[in-house]
Parts: sequence; C-alpha cells; structure tokens
Amino acid sequence: MAYKISDKCISCGACAANCPVECISQGAEKYEIDENACIGCGSCKDICPVDAPEA
Repeated sequence: MAYKISDKCISCGACAANCPVECISQGAEKYEIDENACIGCGSCKDICPVDAPEA
C-alpha cells in the first residue's frame, strides 16, 4: 500500500532523502509521494520527525 504525506509535513526533506525508490519530492506546500512508484516500505514514516507519512 502506498503512503501519503499528511498536512503535518514540515518540509524537512528527511523522507525524500531516505526513500529507497526516490518517489518523494517537494510539492507546492509539502512533500508528496508518487503513489505509482511507492513500494510501501515505510522508510519515510520511520524517519519523519512529525509522523506525516500515513499508509
């Protein structure tokens, strides 16, 4: 299941730097996950300081 980044995102970039498939990028107001490329590994959730990625 692909993850989504909630409005809790503080745009720190930790998730993008930690993503093994590089499917996270800076959006207009927060980071965004390409749901078609996400493998559901949870690396973004594990590293996020504000628990913004949600399954």
